[in-house]
Amino acid sequence: MLSRLARLGPLLMPRLPAVHLPRLPAGHLPLRGVSQSKPSEAVSSSIATELKHAAPNVGHGRVNPYVKNPEYYGFSNDPEVDLINMRLAFFFGVSLCLVVGGTFLHYLPDPGMREWARREAERLILQREKEGLPLITENYFDPNKIILPSVTEE
Repeated sequence: MLSRLARLGPLLMPRLPAVHLPRLPAGHLPLRGVSQSKPSEAVSSSIATELKHAAPNVGHGRVNPYVKNPEYYGFSNDPEVDLINMRLAFFFGVSLCLVVGGTFLHYLPDPGMREWARREAERLILQREKEGLPLITENYFDPNKIILPSVTEE
């Protein structure tokens, strides 16, 4: 499937904005030509004819963990421990933190008791309507129960 999509790449290329490529006229694709002619003598003298192999790594150089374990996840150099640690990290990270933590946050009690305050206000409104009292009075406290200091105590 992907190989079929790769073949469609040149057809789709002119439609995509190419930031790293220079602007080309419409319908022209950036292609790289390969020469089929034999190189001249002047050019052939500069071409390396012998390939030198790299010297073997001697000493205590860094070992690439991907050589020993192609599925290296970065938790340990031992492949078995690396796989176990990756599974544990994803279990605790995804399952417990995201799923259980999200469920816990969803079912927390009402912050600031907003829902309770609304239900209590609706209950008081119904009670005042049944008793025939106004919904809101001008005095928050009953003025008869307030004890004010006398003028001489000031």
